[in-house]
Amino acid sequence: MRLVLVGPPGAGKGTQAAFLSAHYSIPHISTGDIFRANMKAGTPLGLEAKAFVDRGELVSDEITNAMVRSRLEESDAQNGFLLDGWPRNVSQAEVLRAIMAEKKTPLNAVLEFSIPSEEIIARLSSRMTCRQCGKPAEAGSTTCPSDGGELYQREDDKAEVIARRLAVYEEQTAPIIHFYRTEGLLITISADGEVTDITDRAITALSRVHG
Repeated sequence: MRLVLVGPPGAGKGTQAAFLSAHYSIPHISTGDIFRANMKAGTPLGLEAKAFVDRGELVSDEITNAMVRSRLEESDAQNGFLLDGWPRNVSQAEVLRAIMAEKKTPLNAVLEFSIPSEEIIARLSSRMTCRQCGKPAEAGSTTCPSDGGELYQREDDKAEVIARRLAVYEEQTAPIIHFYRTEGLLITISADGEVTDITDRAITALSRVHG
């Protein structure tokens, strides 16, 4: 299974990526993990990416694309992969299409997690984070369930910040959704409900395209 996940912040993409990666026995590849791995290893691409990060800038498409291409060459990705966080724009989607054409292994599907913005804002703005361990806690918790630490609300979990992030997501991602719909690869499922129900929904939808 060669799969791309798309969905707004707060849609539970990371959680579903872990379940789907295990279900299909394919690596979960996220750009965040790739950046950290390259920077930690001090690779030439990692050093270039670090220079962007140190300046407080977004890592360029050129470097990001090169890192993803390199990651897809690794042995564990030869029988499939799950991409999370890339491609983020049509230019990157075209790069991925070219990589897949070179390998003669096209994508199986692009899975979009759809959820109303109001639900995301309600879900994320009620989330609290532990000051000590940094883990999120369930809404209504008064102390961290892991270490009893004090809970607080992160700046990026405040309703107005979430609304801005969602607006940016819509602006950046709408063209990708159109791109993959035109390619006949887009599958959209509801990301509302229990985690296990969403996973079942995803696997059922993907079973129609997974040969």
